[in-house]
Amino acid sequence: MGQLRRREEGRNARDGPWPLWNRAPSRQQKLFTGEVPAADPFVAVMEACTVREAALKLQDWFLGDGRTPAAVTAEPKLVPKETGTDKTNQPLRFELKGVDPAHPYLEERRISEETAAHFGVGFFPGKGLMAGRVVIPIHNATGELVAYAGRALHDETEPRYLLPAGFNKMHEVYNLHRASASDRSRGVVIVEGFFDTMKTHQAGFPTVVALMGSSLSDTQEELIATNFRRAIVMLDGDEAGDEALPKVATQLAQRIDVRIAKVPPDRQPDSLSSEEIERVLKCF
Repeated sequence: MGQLRRREEGRNARDGPWPLWNRAPSRQQKLFTGEVPAADPFVAVMEACTVREAALKLQDWFLGDGRTPAAVTAEPKLVPKETGTDKTNQPLRFELKGVDPAHPYLEERRISEETAAHFGVGFFPGKGLMAGRVVIPIHNATGELVAYAGRALHDETEPRYLLPAGFNKMHEVYNLHRASASDRSRGVVIVEGFFDTMKTHQAGFPTVVALMGSSLSDTQEELIATNFRRAIVMLDGDEAGDEALPKVATQLAQRIDVRIAKVPPDRQPDSLSSEEIERVLKCF
């Protein structure tokens, strides 16, 4: 374990309380009995169909009994066009319903039902792109739902993780909206994946975020440096993680105090027990 200090003393220094992201009211669309969301271009993209066909699919999914909804908007609302490389993930206008946080797959991964419910994770038995997968809600920094990731139940299923077309994971830091609102006195633990985050939280370290990979984008760097004064980087113990660890730590060390936590070789945080995670992080 090592420690990297800020290269420029005083850069991004904070004297007062650490800032919290303002949590704007969620724009998630609530699906109640008898209501169908307006035709959404996101659904059209995920289902590889026209907007009109997406509206019919939504009618079938959320009514399912042949009733005609009071109104199905054929034309979606326009969203701001993306310009240059400044792309953002638009908030979703629906939520997946019937997600089961007690599915045996999560038990096999040693994720408690309480932890799964906290993160909104569970098996989705419905229809559509994420059908038959364990779904993981992804939120932006203000807590708006911007995507679902779908994990296959079996490792031989490809792809293991499914993300919707058009979603840019490099613009989000997984679990940031929760971590930034928790106790940040010990700093934030940075891991690679969704289940690494859940297992670290479950081990008693709720201030944890994931890069959704082993690289750190400029946007992710900014989000982390804006919300935290110090970080503990704990990537996977495989070859990719070992290679990325000094790069991620050095990049962040230009902005905040950074320490490195090494997991055992060929292991990753989600394969460790709570006791093992605590031993890795106890020095911090």
